[in-house]
Amino acid sequence: MRKILTTSLIALPLALAALQPAAADQKPNIIYILLDDAGYGDFSCYGQKKFKTPHIDKIAAEGLKFTDHYAGSTVCAPTRCSLMTGLHTGHCQIRGNREIQPEGQAPLDADAVTVAKLLKQAGYATGAFGKWGLGAPGSAGDPTKQGFDTFYGYNCQRQAHTYYPTHLWDNTERVELDGDTYSHDLIAERSLQFVRDHKDGPFFCFIPTTIPHAAMHVPEEDAAPFREKFAQFENKVGKYKGRPVKNPVAAFAGMMTRLDREIGKLSALLKELGIDDNTVIFITSDNGPHKEGGHLPDFFNSNGGLRGYKRDLYEGGIRAPLIARWPNKIAPGSTSDLISAHWDMLPTFCELAGVDVPEQTDGISIVPTLVGETGKQKNHEFLYWEFHERGKKQAVRMGKWKGVRLNLAKNPDAPVELYDLEADPGEKNDIAAKHPEIVAKITRAMADSHVESTLFPFFKPRAKKGTAGTKSPEKPAIFASDHSQDSLQLPLFPIR
Repeated sequence: MRKILTTSLIALPLALAALQPAAADQKPNIIYILLDDAGYGDFSCYGQKKFKTPHIDKIAAEGLKFTDHYAGSTVCAPTRCSLMTGLHTGHCQIRGNREIQPEGQAPLDADAVTVAKLLKQAGYATGAFGKWGLGAPGSAGDPTKQGFDTFYGYNCQRQAHTYYPTHLWDNTERVELDGDTYSHDLIAERSLQFVRDHKDGPFFCFIPTTIPHAAMHVPEEDAAPFREKFAQFENKVGKYKGRPVKNPVAAFAGMMTRLDREIGKLSALLKELGIDDNTVIFITSDNGPHKEGGHLPDFFNSNGGLRGYKRDLYEGGIRAPLIARWPNKIAPGSTSDLISAHWDMLPTFCELAGVDVPEQTDGISIVPTLVGETGKQKNHEFLYWEFHERGKKQAVRMGKWKGVRLNLAKNPDAPVELYDLEADPGEKNDIAAKHPEIVAKITRAMADSHVESTLFPFFKPRAKKGTAGTKSPEKPAIFASDHSQDSLQLPLFPIR
């Protein structure tokens, strides 16, 4: 049953003052902060014990904390595609990390409908600051061609594997760096400047920060306080790309506290500019915690006790923290167990901005939950994911039930594992044999949610050179319905 818990008695008047279609000059500013590989347990307000995130905690205490929110995928590019387009990975164009040389990833189509394009049409100034990963510089997927007036940061997620890069991108201009400048600081300052420049609003500030993705790079001033605390790791060296890191455990804690401090600066700026009350802040992560560059997610309990990590479709790989704050609209101290996902952000932002939601979306607006009108909140029948690496996987969240299928590349008819997340949030006990009727529903949901893609083929292998006329093997029986369309030309499909 859907519930919102609040420690405040002002929830009722907030609900009565819920969002109404606003004049253009009253549209709220939207700030969306997307951490890179932060787990469900990496904020102290979500249970982190090894370091503190006081500024993030303050935003949570003044707003709404979601317990059952999910990333669009379990790695970088498809999560960002899902977020930008409002489509899950059975429908969206970019469903995996596909590299372009010498720089960039597979691009979004020129005619892709993105959050930024929609908000720009609604009169918003749009800026993105951090890591893009949805199209090489100059391609159709370049952020400046996908609705962003301003972009500063890494176009290519591969280039973002070091915090001391040789260059960043300022819109379409390559900015040369000395290789000794900590990129996060440059990007953070540009995001603050965007807010200053557009204080008269409305603006959409998208901050896909690189922290805490590997490599575990952070200036010594932030690592130093944790070196003694985590002295047992002082002889451990983390290697990923570029300079090695001594005691990457201390570095991870330093990275998170540095980011937390930058979020505190952003919050203070909103108050200084007098726009705090008309600004909605969202903070989340793009997938579960990584295990690279010397990071030890188990030591930090980064996945919050959930099963799995980045690249898994178990809860630890896809369940993400989500915090939302909007003074006088969102009741402080609230918690919601609404089952939601990154693809819900597009319709949510459209409602906030007063713009029509595109017909092709898998998302639902969570504005009713934000403003305390839970009786008006639509609910998902289910959430769906597919992942094209590590043998190919599918997952469905349907109410309290979670279904997972593994190794589909070898066995397209692989069985569904079933977990009761209310009784077993750690997904330790597969109870599929006890609930065949639930397994059947989840199997049908998986079949209905997948539209085959030529760029990221799932059940139809990619044709090899010289074999364009080769007939692809038939899909397994449960996928007998006609879902063979290319993901670049999606048919209409119902909201899920």
